[in-house]
Amino acid sequence: MQLKNVVQPFGEVNVYKQSNGELEIVATILIVPDIEGARVGLALDGSASMKKIYGISGVVSSFFADAAVTQNVVEPVARVMVNYLANFSSTGKVDFIYWACGAAGELIEDLGSFSGEEIHNVIIKGPKIPWGTGTQLLPPVRFFIDKYKDAPVLGVKQPAAICLIITDGVIEDLEEVKEFCFKYALEVADGHKPFIKLLLIGVGKEIDEVQLEDLDNMFEGSFIKDSTGKEIDLWDYQTADNIQILEQIFKEFVSAETIVTHYGRILNQTGTVCEEYNFGVPAFMRFRLPPDSTSFTLEFSGGSVTQDISEALK
Repeated sequence: MQLKNVVQPFGEVNVYKQSNGELEIVATILIVPDIEGARVGLALDGSASMKKIYGISGVVSSFFADAAVTQNVVEPVARVMVNYLANFSSTGKVDFIYWACGAAGELIEDLGSFSGEEIHNVIIKGPKIPWGTGTQLLPPVRFFIDKYKDAPVLGVKQPAAICLIITDGVIEDLEEVKEFCFKYALEVADGHKPFIKLLLIGVGKEIDEVQLEDLDNMFEGSFIKDSTGKEIDLWDYQTADNIQILEQIFKEFVSAETIVTHYGRILNQTGTVCEEYNFGVPAFMRFRLPPDSTSFTLEFSGGSVTQDISEALK
């Protein structure tokens, strides 16, 4: 289970119950990643269910329009994200689209490419083509993969492109997406296609988090690896409530080779030492806690941080 309430500086904390009662913890520490040189894409949901948070009233009559005005919360968030993501782009710009448009939610509207400065002049109020009445994820996935098909093949350690896809609803073509991505991952493994990281971000109360987890975990145990032996994982997901700082969307790019401080150790709530990092605390940690553990503490030179894991034990 992926914890929803994560304490900084952790980016993601997963808890896996073992048959012997122990708890395996897989956690990452937030860092600003060294991923400059990648292409970057952002896809905003253009389905009709998003209208309200784009600031568009559901009232048709102009007589009531002024009274029905709602706040556009998408525009400022999108501008901040583009401004941040442009720092990692090889072009200094972010490729920006609406997806889930049209009668079946299968259409894409390409807005263009924008720098952090340029995006502040872009009006972000939803698609000009018809709003979608469905949510099909495969079209934006195909769009970005086709757009970045000529990017350098650098292996998994250095993604050729990073694509954020924001949704507020249930994905209607999940199995088709998984089949397509599995085949694409095999081509990445063979060195024929560039590695592209896809980050699905769910917002609102209508998202199906089981689906998001399904995509996030689809490559677990697949043993699809690149030429260096590193497993290929195209997908990650977050929900809006979990994105407290923008670096968190890049938590998948940290590795065990990245050392964040020279010494540390892990203790559970009883003070039992469960792991000791004599040669440095890695940004990607995997360790086990004894049965009945409800939290763990990372002690390091100059401080400590405690993460409660009780929500995963219910």
